[in-house]
Amino acid sequence: MSKATKALQQLPPATLGALQKLGADLAVARLRRKESLRTWATRLGVTRSTLQRLEAGDPSVSIGIVASALWLINRDGELGQLAAPEHDQGALDLDVREAVQLGQARAQASAEARMRSAPIHQRKKI
Repeated sequence: MSKATKALQQLPPATLGALQKLGADLAVARLRRKESLRTWATRLGVTRSTLQRLEAGDPSVSIGIVASALWLINRDGELGQLAAPEHDQGALDLDVREAVQLGQARAQASAEARMRSAPIHQRKKI
């Protein structure tokens, strides 16, 4: 089994659902434009069977083909923002936790430095 096949088999159900919805939405877009499978496949530079797999939400269809299909419906401009750092909530949460930990460590170091510089009779245990 190739690594790609294993990765595709391990896709989370929500991700598979999102791919199926994207495929179905692309099919609706094609049909609303009254375009045949053959016409769109030709415009995408793929076979009809690949377009059918795309519209079925098959996760093995390449991202380049997905991007081309989005281009056909004028929605490819959003691809550059999908993984933009400013929208990466997981990384933002880590940044906040790290900042809090750094602030706590600095506050502790500052308190210890003040204690070391205070006269002996004024020192308290931290």
